[in-house]
Amino acid sequence: MSELVIKTFKESDYPAVIKYCLPEEQEIYTSLPIDVIEEFKRDQYNQPFIVVYEGNLVGCFALYRNNRGNIYTNNENSIIFKSFSIDSRFQRKGFALNVLKLLPTIIKQHYPEKNEIILTVHHTNIAAINLYIKAGFKEQELRFEGEYGEEIIFQFDLTV
Repeated sequence: MSELVIKTFKESDYPAVIKYCLPEEQEIYTSLPIDVIEEFKRDQYNQPFIVVYEGNLVGCFALYRNNRGNIYTNNENSIIFKSFSIDSRFQRKGFALNVLKLLPTIIKQHYPEKNEIILTVHHTNIAAINLYIKAGFKEQELRFEGEYGEEIIFQFDLTV
């Protein structure tokens, strides 16, 4: 596999974001990149990232880094990984796991003060749950009642 490039979103990436494909049945679990970009414009703590492979936009996610903490942990040095998706034309090719394996390095480069990654996943999204476990995330006992039902909280320790 050629090298994946993970970089912060720039306005020049907008045309590719508009063409991003996500199956309707997955929209309950994540946000379309166009919505992630719009949220970024409203909230300075949300930083969208894009995943590029051989010149194609294959994925998107956001890192939420508000230093006041968040509802999932008391750790002020945690960062929330959210709205992760892989374009439907590139799913089932190993991109998601590769992004998750690169994520700690990306966070350490951009946010060296962060020591923990937090994410939530809908309890019915078995594929994502298995993916996060495979990537080394640890399921937490605490649950969160999300907009569409119960969310499982996962954690990744960046200090090890």
